[in-house]
Amino acid sequence: MKAYIGYIRVSTVKQGTKGVSLQEQRDAISRYAERNQLSITFWLEEMETAAKQGRPVFNQALKFLRTGKAQGMILHKLDRGARNLRDWAAIGELSDSGVDIHFVSESLDLQSRGGRLSADIQAVVAADYIRNLKEETRKGFRGRLKQGLYPLPAPLGYLDQGTGKAKIIDPIKGPLVKLAFDLYGSARFNLKTLGDEIYRRGLRNRKGGRVSHNGLSTILNNTFYMGLINIQKTKEHFVGIHEPIIKKSLFDRVRSVLLGKTNLRSQRHFMRFRQMLSCVSCQYSLTGERQKGVVYYRCHSQQCKGTSIKEEIVDMELTRLFKRIHFGEQEMQYLLRKLLVLREDWGTQQMNETRNLDLRLDQIKERLNRLTDAYLDQALDKVMFEERKKSLIEERLVVEEGLTAIARKKDKSFDHIEKYFELACRPWLSHKLANPETQRQIINFVTSNRCLSGKKIELEPSLPFREMANRPETAYGGPHRINLRTLD
Repeated sequence: MKAYIGYIRVSTVKQGTKGVSLQEQRDAISRYAERNQLSITFWLEEMETAAKQGRPVFNQALKFLRTGKAQGMILHKLDRGARNLRDWAAIGELSDSGVDIHFVSESLDLQSRGGRLSADIQAVVAADYIRNLKEETRKGFRGRLKQGLYPLPAPLGYLDQGTGKAKIIDPIKGPLVKLAFDLYGSARFNLKTLGDEIYRRGLRNRKGGRVSHNGLSTILNNTFYMGLINIQKTKEHFVGIHEPIIKKSLFDRVRSVLLGKTNLRSQRHFMRFRQMLSCVSCQYSLTGERQKGVVYYRCHSQQCKGTSIKEEIVDMELTRLFKRIHFGEQEMQYLLRKLLVLREDWGTQQMNETRNLDLRLDQIKERLNRLTDAYLDQALDKVMFEERKKSLIEERLVVEEGLTAIARKKDKSFDHIEKYFELACRPWLSHKLANPETQRQIINFVTSNRCLSGKKIELEPSLPFREMANRPETAYGGPHRINLRTLD
């Protein structure tokens, strides 16, 4: 008897593992073979779409038929074997060479002209169905993108919420992804050391394992984390409606490090406190130098020759200072409430000032129009007209300058307070996570009079941190109240 292949297929692994289609196809083919007295020698099962070429199990079936291991193949339906015309052409060539091809659910005789024509038409329809499905899928895909939705699985750090819903930040992995950007943006880590650090901190991939080198590179290059959806295949960008994990400024800094434009790791002699420390005696700046792997800051003036201090001692004193100005949890909650009220009042005040100036500007324009009408009606002579006109124009310039000044400094006055509050909440952590240049900016902002007296470094907090460092501590009740308006 001839040996036949029973070929069954579903499009996805999910259909194969959770559905019943494979078993239904197998039962139908078995009944067909028994009814037609055909012997099935090989059962080949595949869980992959037939829209593309290259299915390994299907190619194995073709190989068996071409080498004579099997003389025929039984399929449940035509589209189980091919949904693209090239695979259908391969089936047609085998049929022309004498191989028996049977379809359980369709009465198609490939050996007859009419049967072959009917089968060819059905193959074309099956291929066109796939083309139409792709087109509709592509339309739906682009429609989601235009809505700001990401119609693909959520990247690491986000969670899927279902079709038609924006991704949300994973409460566990999201902050760790943010930390990965912070650490790499500091230019103190490469991808290997970053992988070690975030693994130690608890970040895992979807399988619960270590995030690979390529995985880290993908994360750090993914604009999705700053709110921008990037489709690499079409090189299109869409504004996402999901909540970003990082700001664009941090993404740009990380990008700069990745491209090598910021590579502070390669600076062998980078001195963190260069031109920041001075000698009490001569007021000269201390010079940084490295000796036997230890960084010293030394005064080279003749009268103070030999005055020096280790960088690690400066770090220790800086840490002590940061701890003095650190806000406690109760203080942060208290000041945050006050800050929100102050910001609201600040914005209201600016709105009132802008509204008043706009009203004055409208009044001046109206007066200019009436003045011009009076001059045209000859109610005013030219001299009086020019004098009043000049006065109104000067007044108009003053009002316009006032509006420009408000627009230019909008919220600027509040930036100083917000920066102070952010640093005061976590000064040591902000300093630790920052890159060396940003660390220098934080030190300059928080401290003043960074002087070396003998072997002792003196670091004084700057205003307004000085008032905060000297605030009385309270064991009970609310924190000591700080007048935020005096901090500007």
